[in-house]
Amino acid sequence: MLREGQIRIPAGCAISGIIHRKGENIINGRQIVDSIAVMHDRSNGLGGGFAGYGIYPEYADLYAFHVFYDDLRARQETERYLDRYFDVVNMSRIPVRKNPAIKDEPLIWRYFVNPIFTKIQEEKGEIDEQKFIVDTVFYINTYIEGAYIFSSGKNMGVFKAVGFPEDVGDFYKLEDYNGYCWTAHGRYPTNTPGWWGGAHPFALLDYSIVHNGEISSYDANRRFIEMFDYKCNLLTDTEVITYIIDYLNRKQGFDFDDIAKIIAAPFWEEIDALPEEEAKRCKILRNTFSSLLITGPFSIMCGFTDGLMALNDRLKLRSMVAGEKDDVVYIASEESAIRAVCPDVENIWAPKGGEPIIIRVEREEK
Repeated sequence: MLREGQIRIPAGCAISGIIHRKGENIINGRQIVDSIAVMHDRSNGLGGGFAGYGIYPEYADLYAFHVFYDDLRARQETERYLDRYFDVVNMSRIPVRKNPAIKDEPLIWRYFVNPIFTKIQEEKGEIDEQKFIVDTVFYINTYIEGAYIFSSGKNMGVFKAVGFPEDVGDFYKLEDYNGYCWTAHGRYPTNTPGWWGGAHPFALLDYSIVHNGEISSYDANRRFIEMFDYKCNLLTDTEVITYIIDYLNRKQGFDFDDIAKIIAAPFWEEIDALPEEEAKRCKILRNTFSSLLITGPFSIMCGFTDGLMALNDRLKLRSMVAGEKDDVVYIASEESAIRAVCPDVENIWAPKGGEPIIIRVEREEK
């Protein structure tokens, strides 16, 4: 008889997200851990992780680098590089507690930094701030052996490991963090190995992606995105999705409604049935960015500073359910994961294939 881990479960993986519409930092990390824990059987213990937004209010204007190191040498080399170009305001190990289910942990450090632009301009000339952060992440992850920056946004952070997500949440002591948005992932890898860097979320700047599915368009997507200075070193489709969204939003200026139309484009017959101007725009997007169409079964959740997007493939081959209560919106692979943390949730619905759920934070002006 085949046991768990010995048979491929193509619908495996679990995702969950919670966001406060007004950006209030009242969602404790324990809530997202309790939500994803309900879907334990969708994972196999080879990866779990979380992304929290609003969790560093005291350092809200600084970039927060979360870094895995294989050894002290990698840490020292990385810190020399950071000291060269950044004002390192605070650095420390990320607090963890021992958990018997989490093994072989690397060195896990956190740095709150600001770029030193006078130094950067002397050596590199004028440069866009976010581009410099991205270049720094790719340089360290590519050229410093044994170092991997897995989180690089402002006032947000990714926490991930090899293990079931509830054990990962316990390991990182997520009950010590409050935020306005959280996403979570329980991994059931089928085509790539389970290792610390391969766990979800994948992140770049403030974008973070959790993903359930299997992307058959990986090679076409990767070849396109690598033409624009992205380095796909991890051989996983989720990494490519992260870079696609960064490219379309930050570099091309598309909003998330258009991004959904590109990566989960409507079928041609659906486009033809749209009003003339809308159909024209959809055709332009689909033809121009055909290499960024994501094919295969997927459900993804993208966190960003100002909100959260959740999206299914066009055929809805992966489950996704949403609900809300007052100013909080819940999204998960299963309704049970929502009711575990909000038993009286209201307005439960399941989005159609290719129909994005986009929650934009509406902060009150002070």
